[in-house]
Amino acid sequence: MSTTTPTPRPLLLKKPVKLACVQLASGADKAANLAHAAAKVAEAAAGGAKIVVLPECFNSPYGCEFFPSYAEPLLPSPPPAESSPSFHALAAMARDNGVYLIGGSIPEVAESNGDKKYYNTSLTFGPSGALLATHRKVHLFDIDIPGRIRFRESDVLSAGSAVTTVELGEYGRVGVAICYDIRFPELAMIAARRDGCFALVYPGAFNTTTGPLHWRLQGQARAMDNQIYVALCSPARDTTAGYHAWGHSLIVDPMAQVLVEADENETIVSAKLDGARIEEARSGIPLRDQRRFDVYPDVSQ
Repeated sequence: MSTTTPTPRPLLLKKPVKLACVQLASGADKAANLAHAAAKVAEAAAGGAKIVVLPECFNSPYGCEFFPSYAEPLLPSPPPAESSPSFHALAAMARDNGVYLIGGSIPEVAESNGDKKYYNTSLTFGPSGALLATHRKVHLFDIDIPGRIRFRESDVLSAGSAVTTVELGEYGRVGVAICYDIRFPELAMIAARRDGCFALVYPGAFNTTTGPLHWRLQGQARAMDNQIYVALCSPARDTTAGYHAWGHSLIVDPMAQVLVEADENETIVSAKLDGARIEEARSGIPLRDQRRFDVYPDVSQ
């Protein structure tokens, strides 16, 4: 009896790559924050990283009271350097170091007919310094845990309206979303299944209430659901600030194992991603062949 050898599936991650999350300490001085970020991106690149991730709101303090004063126009693109220094600083960081840079997020202002809207926006640049993708945070951080924390991004920010995935040249495609977006698995499923991403990347700033509860858990859950890599990049914790970030930037593999995790202090964490690990996970636990779309809908369609 002859047996048929299964046709190998193409790897989502075409070749191994080192990804680094820069857990950055930022303050009130935007220019200083940009310069500090540039130094840390250079440090990550010198360590061999070809994909570098910055945290949410890396160029400013995090808080509704700060978004308008730190916001920069991003459209039409490219915006003028005088009004949008963060855009040009990120482009230079990617170009100077020859890396793919997922530039955390920055507050964005968009004005139309005298009406201003603010967004929490992530920019991804390629090694040439060209802008590859823009993601506006889709799910705004509106929570109220009595006696612990109350926060309403929607008091100031508007929500984005798109799933964002981006082709990183010779490596493949990644999904980019911001912080609270991670709590909505549909966004990740669409990026993973419709667009064939090898990783989901979330710049985020969970706090010292939600962080110990769900930060690591959410990263592992999205990796387990989709059997791909997940990277979460947080600011370092500043206990003198009004908002205390959890820190603990981490990278999770396709079997939901945490490969590396920071503490709360400024640091860089990195890991080597390998497309064969994705295929091993998906072959061993073949969810891709077992989904029952006759029973429930396929959200990726």
